[in-house]
Formats: sequence, structure tokens, C-alpha cells
Amino acid sequence: VQLQASGGGLVQAGGSLRLSCAVSGYLFSTYAVGWFRQAPGKQRAFVAGITWSGGSTDYADSVKGRFTISRDNAKNTLYLQMNSLKPEDTAVYYCATGKIMEYWGKGTLVTVSS
Repeated sequence: VQLQASGGGLVQAGGSLRLSCAVSGYLFSTYAVGWFRQAPGKQRAFVAGITWSGGSTDYADSVKGRFTISRDNAKNTLYLQMNSLKPEDTAVYYCATGKIMEYWGKGTLVTVSS
């Protein structure tokens, strides 16, 4: 199973970015998928998750109302639309999947300047 996150970059506070995660090596629609992030000096934290069907989503309180997770099972791709970005959203963002979220991508860096 391979996951490749992309779409990170430098953006000013208040701006938007859309992250993508291409998944290969298994039937993408089998498991839930999620986004996590790790800020400098902090532990990795949950950001958002979505069920295999896309029918249910969950978000960390810190991103509710600003981030939207979605998936396209036909394209084996997971997305994270991030709006109203804040400097505290600066982190490396990872996508993960699997029965117990055991498969992880390498991450993509998001930097939000004030």
C-alpha cells in the first residue's frame, strides 16, 4: 500500500490550499482514510477522517468549519480542502488508511505565514 500526499506549500493567513493523497496497492474503497498533521515540536495529531463510503466525516475541533475532507473512490484519491488558514495550521500533513490506520504517506509541508 502506498500513499502520496501533495499540494502543500506556503500561503498567507486567510488563504486556502487543497491537499491530495493518491492511494495505490489496495482497494481504496475498503477502509476509512484520514489526514493527520505534525507541527514543529509537537506530536502528530488527527485533523480529519472520512468513512469508506464518504458518508460520514469527522474533524478536529481546531479545523471544524474551515477544512473539508472528501474522497473520490474512482480516482483512489483523498482530498483536504483547507480554507481560512491560520499560522497555527503550519505542519507536515500526512494521509493514512487501513483497518487501524497502519498505512501512512510521507507527508506534505504546509506553511502559513502571518
